[in-house]
Amino acid sequence: MTLELNGVVKRVGREVHIHETDLTLEPGAFNILLGTTLAGKTTLMRIMAGLERPTAGAVRVDGRDVTGVPVRKRNVSMVYQQFINYPNLDVFENIASPLRVARRAEAEVRSRVGRVAELLRLTPYLRRRPAELSGGQQQRTALARALVKDAELVLLDEPLANLDYKLREELRDELPRLLSERGVTVVYATSEPTEALLLGGHTATLHEGRVTQHGETREVHRAPVDLTTARVFSDPPLNTASVRKAGATVHLSDRIDWPALGAAGTLPDGYYTVGIRPYHLTPRPLDGDAVAMTAHVLVAELSGSESIVHARLGDSTWVSQSHGVHAVAVGSDETFFMHPGRCLYFDAAGRRVGG
Repeated sequence: MTLELNGVVKRVGREVHIHETDLTLEPGAFNILLGTTLAGKTTLMRIMAGLERPTAGAVRVDGRDVTGVPVRKRNVSMVYQQFINYPNLDVFENIASPLRVARRAEAEVRSRVGRVAELLRLTPYLRRRPAELSGGQQQRTALARALVKDAELVLLDEPLANLDYKLREELRDELPRLLSERGVTVVYATSEPTEALLLGGHTATLHEGRVTQHGETREVHRAPVDLTTARVFSDPPLNTASVRKAGATVHLSDRIDWPALGAAGTLPDGYYTVGIRPYHLTPRPLDGDAVAMTAHVLVAELSGSESIVHARLGDSTWVSQSHGVHAVAVGSDETFFMHPGRCLYFDAAGRRVGG
């Protein structure tokens, strides 16, 4: 099914929660809403589901206006980060409840519940009540109930946030495959850029109730249309600074400059904002064009298998992200390598410029 938002606006009192939005979501693929907390992801999903009515605009399914159709009359499944289960039913019956309502045959109920329970590692717990489960197991039960239903639209609002790391990684691989086999339209909200990249599909970036860009996920990440989108799609935060392009050189300061490679090579002389992703500022060079810089280390930490360093470079504090464990001492001056050909540049209005 194709889901369209045409001029959708949501106001609450004098506050605008969703600014005018036109969005067509891809059928049979993962459609990701990426943004920080309060960006508008949940509000937009509730409008898609029919749980909230937009102040203006229309929601269309396969060309049919369903703006005023209540959620109970739509074939929709939704899972929130905060799980909801029926406390009086065991796990099996919680998962099976949509199939019971649809009056499916018992053999089909058992087959479908068994399959999704196995996927979500719930088979040993099928006869337990929700109160006997851990938080992660309860979340998996809510997710299983959404997946077992023959819904045309599946809305997943940060559904893996409460799961342990290993299961979260497995489900990120399994969910797109499982749902693509059924040909359903999936909308998946996340605040994690890495999760969006792992899931693939198409991504709409949101910031303060506005969709800033929508397209194939890797393309939105590779070529953000503006500085806001680039920041939304960067975790750790995007390194930014004011620079001056003069001839074949980009100047960050009187002492720090680099050759005008990549996007900078096509820019006229003038002032710009440079954006450097943390994994393009590294303790070892990634390519032959890397430029060595000395920075004063402020914070050094490990995040899983990655090293993250906050360091003072010129008048700015920048973040370096690299694979592996790199021992650096807080308070020391260390050499980092930036990669001129991989920089992003933005004009005074925040629009990405250059190649």
